[in-house]
Formats: sequence, C-alpha cells, structure tokens
Amino acid sequence: MNKTLKADWLLLLTAVIWGCAFVAQREGMKHVGPFTFNGIRFFLGAFSLIPLILYRNRLWQRKTGSTDRVRLFSAVTPAQGVLIGVILFCGASLQQIGMVYTTAAKGGFITGLYVILVPFIGRFFGQRIGVGGWIGSVFATIGLYLLSINEELQFAPGDLWVLVGACFWAVHVLVIGWLSSKTDPVQLACAQFLVCASLSLVVAGWTETITWRTIRSGIVPILYGGFFSVGIAYTLQVVAQQDAPPTHAAVILSMETVVAAIAGWILLDEGLGLRAISGCALMFFGMLVVQLAPLLTGDRSSRGSLG
Repeated sequence: MNKTLKADWLLLLTAVIWGCAFVAQREGMKHVGPFTFNGIRFFLGAFSLIPLILYRNRLWQRKTGSTDRVRLFSAVTPAQGVLIGVILFCGASLQQIGMVYTTAAKGGFITGLYVILVPFIGRFFGQRIGVGGWIGSVFATIGLYLLSINEELQFAPGDLWVLVGACFWAVHVLVIGWLSSKTDPVQLACAQFLVCASLSLVVAGWTETITWRTIRSGIVPILYGGFFSVGIAYTLQVVAQQDAPPTHAAVILSMETVVAAIAGWILLDEGLGLRAISGCALMFFGMLVVQLAPLLTGDRSSRGSLG
C-alpha cells in the first residue's frame, strides 16, 4: 500500500510537470519557432536519460555477472527507434504549431483526447471498444464542440492542429504498447527523442531562423520543456508505473489537462468563458469514463483497450 501511495504521488507530480509544460510551450513560441523549440528540448530530454540508461546497464551487469560492454541502445533496433521517433515528431510538431495560436488550457484538454482516440484507432488492430469508450467519446465530442467550434462552425485557430496531433499521440501510445514488451522502455524513449529532435532541427533549418540570441531569450521554457517535461517526467512515470495499478496511472496522468488550464490561468492570465469551461468539464468527464468504466463494470476484456 505504501508503494502504491508513493507511486500515485509520483504520477501526480508527473501530471503537474506535463500540465505546466503547455505554458512553457506557449512562452517558448515568443522566442523561437516550433521546430527549433522541439528540436532543442527533445535533444535535452534524450541526453537527460543517458545517465539513467547507463545506471540501469550497470545494474544489469551486476545482476547477471556479465563483463560484456553494453551499448547505449543495446535493446533497441534502428527500425524501432525510427518508427516511434517519426510518430513522436508528427505529434509533437502538430501540437507545437497549434500552441502558437491556442491557449495552454485548450491545448491541454484537446491533447488529452488521445485517451478517447486510442481504443478507436486500436479497432484497426483488432482491439474491442468497450461501453466506456463509446460513452466517453460522446461526452468528449460535445466538449470539443463547446471548446473549439466557433459560431461559424469552424475550428478555432490552432485547435485543429492540436487535434490532429492528438491522433498521432494515440498512435504513439499504441505503438509504444506494442514495442514495450520487445525492448527496454528507457532506451526506446531516448532513441525516439533523438530521432524526433533530429527531424525537428532539420525542418527548422529549412523553415525557421535559428540564432543564439533567440535561443538564449527563450532558454527558460526550452530548459523546462527538455529536462522537466521530457527527461524528468518520463523517468518519474517509468519508476511510478512499476508499483501503480494501470487504472491509477491512467486517471492521475489525465489530470495534466486540469493542471494545464490552471497553469495557463495563473501564469499566462488565460481566462476561459463559461462555454469553454463547460467544454473542458465534459471532455475531462469523458476521459475519466474511458479510464474508469472497465473497473466499474468488471469488463476485463476492455481494460487492455482503455475502455
């Protein structure tokens, strides 16, 4: 019980870090372009995981008594790193472009829709959609309408970019789930971060102006996005999910959407009207339904497909 409680607190800290990251992403766009921001922060995130990988490798050598030299990515094939890195690049790029035009709160809630999208995309891979998935999707769709659709029945600027990015985050979750049993998760995370960072900086070199002056002016949100959001938060998630039940992890991590709204309000003075608040509430309720329905209904077959 003590281990579970400690894990839950670590997951809550992870959700707080990720929620505040939407503020960092908004602030970072005032100084550098979206691809430059992602390129630098994912490189920082990758390098912050290297000490953890080396430490885990030493533990493995002591446990097995092996004297062989262990490579940094000994458990990850190039194909795995490139596949997951390209998906991460698509999701992160679309989200970051959208954050130029939307608020931290809306970005957080719309990104959180990946929880709803995972079981629906999983249908193409033979996964079943439970009752919670259908109910949660209805509430989330209504909430998205209230949050992002204007009087002309058009998506607000930036929201559509973030929504398409959420589709890639959902694919990312499914592919990670498929690969996690085949390789070391921390090594895979570091590899995907390096691939995403490299692709981001290549595109930034073509489309954006990169200078040391602009990087220095935006160094605080860049460092937060790299070391805290990518490096520290991911490590905390890996450590916590060793002891936290899957339902605990899913529900607590979904709190990042609420944290994003609160952080945007406090740090950026981004207010939400009654319509937007109602949309956020419905979307959050839909996410919780998807996560909790299998537990409440006892539907074991749907727990593996998030509702």
